[in-house]
Amino acid sequence: MPTMLIRAFRVPDLRKKMLFTLAMITLFRFGQILPAPGVNVVAVRECLNTTRGGLIDMLQLFSGGAMLKLSVFALGIMPYVTAGIVVQLLTVMIPRLETLRKEGRQGQARITQYTRYLTVALAVLNAATVVSLARAGRIFPGCDRQILHDRSPMTIAVIVVTLVAGTCVIMWLGELITDRGIGNGMSILIFTQVIAVFPAYMSNIFLLSPFALATMLVAGVFLVASVIFMEQAQRRIPVQYAKRLVGRRMYGGTSTYLPLKVNQAGIVPVIFTSSLLLLPQLAMQLMGGTGPVAAWIARYLVSGDHPVYVTTYLVLIVAFTYFYVSITFDPAEVADTMKRFGGFVPGIRPGRPTAEYLRFVLSRLTAPGAAYLGTLSLIPIIAFMLLRDPATQQNFPFGGTAVLIMVGVGLDTVKQIEAQLEQRDYRGFLRGSSTRI
Repeated sequence: MPTMLIRAFRVPDLRKKMLFTLAMITLFRFGQILPAPGVNVVAVRECLNTTRGGLIDMLQLFSGGAMLKLSVFALGIMPYVTAGIVVQLLTVMIPRLETLRKEGRQGQARITQYTRYLTVALAVLNAATVVSLARAGRIFPGCDRQILHDRSPMTIAVIVVTLVAGTCVIMWLGELITDRGIGNGMSILIFTQVIAVFPAYMSNIFLLSPFALATMLVAGVFLVASVIFMEQAQRRIPVQYAKRLVGRRMYGGTSTYLPLKVNQAGIVPVIFTSSLLLLPQLAMQLMGGTGPVAAWIARYLVSGDHPVYVTTYLVLIVAFTYFYVSITFDPAEVADTMKRFGGFVPGIRPGRPTAEYLRFVLSRLTAPGAAYLGTLSLIPIIAFMLLRDPATQQNFPFGGTAVLIMVGVGLDTVKQIEAQLEQRDYRGFLRGSSTRI
């Protein structure tokens, strides 16, 4: 890894891309620190130091510590991620979007534009909700400080517009990283949000117990290694292409494979589940935390160690995993594409039998993938149940969402750097000979 980074910095083009990516990340973090107009920064700091909880820590994780501070980039990248997932789901359900997806580059550009519009709409909704909670004094339960200097409608409107504009700037930064930097821009920004709160979590654990920090670091190393193993695990289905005579040339006759990952759904089911379980807690705060409905939510859906919460969490992750895999991977389409290019799975007839075989293999892979995601997401809850320390669940840094994002984005970025290095420096047949492009 260090050798690869040194080689990448020696290449002028790659060095410019990496420095540009670091500059965009720095600008992104500056926007997450810069407070929005009308926010009482001193009161926000006091409330953050005195208030802890599952909802607050989850919002801190998903926004890189910016949402509860009401900074310019308070909403983070989550509105764009949510809009992208929703548009991807609608692509399967709406024929017009499916047609655009198959049109190539122009169709994809139109879908991207729809995603931007939906991102702005979600940003307006999220900003209005967060500012309403801040105005009513319910964003920090148990803290009676007023975090807004002025509650007038003009001030509220200015803050909402600032947060929405910050989301638009984040979209622009992500697209700039994708075009001129290294890796996927949105993934890099999500990675930045997660690791931004990581040092604070580690320091909280160190204050509680240095021995607990050392134990957690050792466990974290094994956990990250296990996640890397599962993320790289795949089922390779052999594919043979028949020889074809096109004009005076012979094509085909090659053997390859179709890789099917064990975790085909990635991080999406965990994000879906976490977002859905945040909605009841958010509704409880909007209701003021009083009433039978709020009491039921506080008892069953807020305390993470309750059997109802754990069961709901697991069921939603498994359901979303199967649902997302079913809409993102179409065995019939893959089998039809293979058939058109003369490909077939050895021992399986092309066409419908191949699609049924792929569907069977995919269902067998999705089961351990869903179990893997569910187990990984429950690690903070399991640690809380074993240690019986309320701070463990709130400050546990190696949760499923954080580890999946860090490992997934890190592996993808490293692979892209290696691919670009291989394009510029490859070795010939003779040992020691090399050719640079």
